[in-house]
Amino acid sequence: MNRSKAEPSDQSKGARPEEARSEESGADFLQLDPVDAPPGGLTDWLARRLREAVADGRLPAGTRLPASRVLAAELGVSRGVVTDAYRRLAEEGQVAGRGRGGTVVVAAPAVPAEPDTPRPAPALFRDDPGPEGFDLLRATPARIDLTPGVPDLAAFPRGAWLRAERAVLDGLAASDLGYGDVRGTPALRRAVAHWLARNRGIRADPDEVLIVAGTAQALALLGRALGRTGIDEVAVEDPGSLGARRQLAHWLCATPPVPVDAEGIRVDALRATGAPAVLLTPAHQYPTGVVLGGDRRRELLRWAGEGGLVIEDDYDAEHRYDRPPVPALRAALPDRVCYAGSISKLLAPALRTGWLLVPARLRGAVLDAKRFADLGSPVLPQLVLARLMESGDLDRHLRLLRRRHRRRRDAMTAAIRTHLPGATVHGAAAGLHLMVTLPAELGCTDVELAAAALAEGVKAQPLSWHARLPYPPGLVLGYAAGSVVEIEEGLAVLGRLVRRAS
Repeated sequence: MNRSKAEPSDQSKGARPEEARSEESGADFLQLDPVDAPPGGLTDWLARRLREAVADGRLPAGTRLPASRVLAAELGVSRGVVTDAYRRLAEEGQVAGRGRGGTVVVAAPAVPAEPDTPRPAPALFRDDPGPEGFDLLRATPARIDLTPGVPDLAAFPRGAWLRAERAVLDGLAASDLGYGDVRGTPALRRAVAHWLARNRGIRADPDEVLIVAGTAQALALLGRALGRTGIDEVAVEDPGSLGARRQLAHWLCATPPVPVDAEGIRVDALRATGAPAVLLTPAHQYPTGVVLGGDRRRELLRWAGEGGLVIEDDYDAEHRYDRPPVPALRAALPDRVCYAGSISKLLAPALRTGWLLVPARLRGAVLDAKRFADLGSPVLPQLVLARLMESGDLDRHLRLLRRRHRRRRDAMTAAIRTHLPGATVHGAAAGLHLMVTLPAELGCTDVELAAAALAEGVKAQPLSWHARLPYPPGLVLGYAAGSVVEIEEGLAVLGRLVRRAS
């Protein structure tokens, strides 16, 4: 028997129990008011309102709907109206019952395209995506995500992290919960120094290590510090990371492009710019995947020894599969190299933890910039990470990631051969992404191709976002975060779109 409070008065008016309502009803949830429902159509009305809220984003995926009994009471209708509406959305695949977890939104309804009518390109895909471009792309849902720069987040070592966190909290004194050292906790600075010595050939004292909120903050601090020393120009690789370039450009006047070839950055072109500093990704150049060659490396170090400053973003250095490791530039010329690394590609970007080493003459200015930015990075995650590093858990996790990432890299290269036979693959020996260049006679721009792919539920980055100098059209495709099945399906979509455009 339904014991809804609204039911006796509704039935006394002759209303059917499954569509009963009261005169004084309504819910804060979606501002639902059953007075808006047509006579005899309460269930249809509620299902439609819920469907609209899922479609327009007011109820995004993961949202837990109110319990049917609760919503029925708020609306002053029988519980059957709510359960029937929920059932309809579940049959359409938009919500799912999760037992004690309640009813949860799982997907927006698909909007079928009219036959032979192209779907509109998402507005975020423009030749110049604007400073908010990456934020919009990350926030845009997609069935298959092939954007670069994300590791296998499902492999995050939750058990090891929790064990380290418990151990840290068990040994923590009350005084340790106060403001920490602006440079970072001594434990993590010591652990990072040991990690860099083991893995990157860098000999550094822990006092030289500054803990930062990822490479993005490292570049921001360097931009501020260099500006104070009179340097307002930093050359950048081309193609090169749009995000890193914009980070520097926000604080400095100019970021002249320097071409990259099969051996890495062209030092002759760097000299020609006259820039006093350069940002590099020498271990695994982004996005081409080129490793800075030996001759080019020596030429660059000569340029730096003559007074140039190198900012070394050690991007993807740990993720190598088919080549031996190369030591960091910082190991060869510490007085002329600012070195930045992070944990984002080893554990998760959500931790926002990295490290920065700078020559002694810049240390004070960089430390001031950090102090006035945030008074230092959060202490507890630093202590947990230090324990993971020193215990060997991070090394074990890296070995696991290399095996998983290699399998997915191989799956992507195979799928490219199958579905994009005219494409050229770059940077397969290391990293978390592949760069794919496409024939110049492609019938659309790579931005238009990426937009069409997103309309088909596949997310990728156009190569032209990262190039200011003339360069073939292409895509930058991440493989670390997706399953082998998703990678194959995503490349099949891209192949179909390329064939359609050609």
